[in-house]
Amino acid sequence: MFDPVSAPASRNASIKNTPVKITDVAAAAGVAPMTVSRVINTPDRVSPDTTARVREAIDRLGYVPNLIAGGLSSRKSRMVAAVVPTIAHPMFAGVVQSFSDSMRQAGYQVMLSICGYEDSDDEALFRAVLGRRPDALLITGSGYSPAAWQMLIEAHIPVVEIWDVSSRPIDMVIGFDHAQVGGEVAAYFLVKGHDRFAVLAARDSRAMTRARGFNEAVTKAGAAVVLDQVMPAPSTIAAGRDGLRALLPFLDQRCAVFCSSDQLAFGVVTEARVQGVPIPEHLAVCGFGNLEISAMNEPPITTVSLEGVGTGRSAAAFLLRRLAGEGPRDGDRVQVPFRIIERATS
Repeated sequence: MFDPVSAPASRNASIKNTPVKITDVAAAAGVAPMTVSRVINTPDRVSPDTTARVREAIDRLGYVPNLIAGGLSSRKSRMVAAVVPTIAHPMFAGVVQSFSDSMRQAGYQVMLSICGYEDSDDEALFRAVLGRRPDALLITGSGYSPAAWQMLIEAHIPVVEIWDVSSRPIDMVIGFDHAQVGGEVAAYFLVKGHDRFAVLAARDSRAMTRARGFNEAVTKAGAAVVLDQVMPAPSTIAAGRDGLRALLPFLDQRCAVFCSSDQLAFGVVTEARVQGVPIPEHLAVCGFGNLEISAMNEPPITTVSLEGVGTGRSAAAFLLRRLAGEGPRDGDRVQVPFRIIERATS
């Protein structure tokens, strides 16, 4: 657990204050509330100048239209939203499953939104999700735009961020330092006597940060990174096999490869066996995630382990405590520990 990160000045206020209302937008734009409603629902009935003025007020105040207004007898929907990049990856699937199980046992249903890995309009995503008026929100990562960040602040609902150690936390955080993970794997290989390295990383911000941490540690030690290959996201075993084939021209000497996921590492080990590359004598391999395939493979694959399923349960516990009326705590910002599990591939 790490020391609490200094929160934004508006943090406590964001938990206690009421959300931005349509009347607030109307006042800011100098129009009637009905005009704001028309801009949202029937913009063709409003002049372009008025529409622009209302839209500017909506964006500035972070107002999210209530898409289910009048559909509930109370403000509580008993629904929470979870935003993750994919459920095709076993690690995220485990988080979603444990989170949903915990929330369902407490009487809440989970609305799942898949945000993907590509650059997208996070403001539109959060506007759509928040428009359904969830009681709380789980989001993956912290790489959202300033406008989206402000929108989440102005929603005035409990928010838990997972997977990253956020530099600008909205509310609660359960994450880990991806650059530190990469640095620790590099240090592990260096202690083993390696001086030539390769990286296979999926094209997503967290995997790329782990790769950067690995490369920086290797470079600082005066060693060489012979291949830094970016693979499609989400990771697949096939991509790992492609990565090993790309590495083959550099395997005239002993090498160690860090893969941003266990799927990539499994593919590397599989293709190395096909190509006759001795593991770990000539090629050492480390994955990330400690998935079942890494332990059950032959040979078992060295990997970085962190408690992904526990993250889902912990996120649910954080939100349920806040939904029960408890205020912020110092322990609302935690760093998930990780460790390298040494197996036969290193």
